[in-house]
Amino acid sequence: MNAADFRRIALSLDGVEESSHMGSPDFRVGGRIFATLASQRQGFGNLMLTTEQQAEFVQEQPEVFAPIAGGWGKMGMTHIRLAAAKRGCAGRRLARGMEPADQEERKRQREEARYGGARRRAGLI
Repeated sequence: MNAADFRRIALSLDGVEESSHMGSPDFRVGGRIFATLASQRQGFGNLMLTTEQQAEFVQEQPEVFAPIAGGWGKMGMTHIRLAAAKRGCAGRRLARGMEPADQEERKRQREEARYGGARRRAGLI
């Protein structure tokens, strides 16, 4: 698979629109990003997953999926190695990443990772 395949698969899913975030192509449903090609020069697509999905994908196919380094990876942001990915597998993974319930869970996990300690101490979560 290559970046063109990734784009074609993403755009074939219901309700997906291509946009741009910080100069890189992204794919959105309802205005929310679920995948990008921000790392395509390094041979990756990026998926915005829940941490549970990320762990599942990496465990099942470590040659294809890897957490993005640093804090982004801890929030579920995941590289997909385009050259190692099969089109059918990538399509299923993209579809799972765009599910609305997963988008809400990703938002909650990002907020917890960013502000959790302070918000918990303040009794807000």
